[in-house]
Amino acid sequence: MKQYREDGGTVCCVKKTDAEIRRTCYCVFPGIDLIYNDIHAEKCMTDLTGDHWNMLEIDHCRDGRMECCVDGESFYLAPGDISIHRVGSIDREVSIPTGHYHGITILIDLDQSPRCMSCFLEDVDVQPAAIAAKYLPSGCSHYALRQLPAVEHIFSELYGLPAAVRRGYFKVKVLELFLFLAGMERTDPAGGQKKLSGYQVVLARNICSYLTEHIEQRITVSELAEQFGVSETYIKTSFSGVYGISVYAYLRGQRMQEAAKLLGSTDRTVLDIAGQFGYDNGSKFANAFRSVMGVTPSQYRKGTGK
Repeated sequence: MKQYREDGGTVCCVKKTDAEIRRTCYCVFPGIDLIYNDIHAEKCMTDLTGDHWNMLEIDHCRDGRMECCVDGESFYLAPGDISIHRVGSIDREVSIPTGHYHGITILIDLDQSPRCMSCFLEDVDVQPAAIAAKYLPSGCSHYALRQLPAVEHIFSELYGLPAAVRRGYFKVKVLELFLFLAGMERTDPAGGQKKLSGYQVVLARNICSYLTEHIEQRITVSELAEQFGVSETYIKTSFSGVYGISVYAYLRGQRMQEAAKLLGSTDRTVLDIAGQFGYDNGSKFANAFRSVMGVTPSQYRKGTGK
């Protein structure tokens, strides 16, 4: 692991042949750090080890998807989601089903952070320990907020900040987040705490491997249900729970990615490549390709110089 200072933050970077994990940490207040997470890997380890039950972690997912395990069950962070948990309550190793994850972590040491933020927010009683007790009462290790616009607004403004205003803006946005969490009513929205069993996670990963091995074949959910000996509903629930998209959307995305490689590395015709992935109509292939890659096959090929 390489560690160095950059623009007032501490950067921890791990680079391997098939993975790159970069975390940039800034101290905002005593005992309160803000960390940018940029992960391109299938798995990664959290930074902290041991029992840190009196440390609170708030995670915001900007892009990608992260799987965390609590008591043998998995929950997922998708774009726009917020997770609140005590450090040490989830397994140290987390999975990245989509192969990439970008987001922000706010780490709060309840022993070291200011007991009350009223010195920063005059006449407003906001206590980090009270926020922890509110969202994680006894027996609760994790709480999720799913794509809540008010919270999304707070985090969205933390991405792409100019270096000149970064420090001050960190303080403003962390205080805004604390104030919002202190004033918001704690509810359990439908699906907010939904977790997947270990079997569902393994099933989804096995299905993903099967689809990758048969990328050029037309495969239905009905065929997958027969292949794996479970119901179609269970297939759909397990797969979308892990990967955040349907089997069909995943298969289409993988096919278009493979088609893009052929467009950029060979001189085969667009219609020939379309036929390889089950499209006998050039127009339908072009629409599917554009929905995934953002451009038509011809535009993509032109951009690669082929």
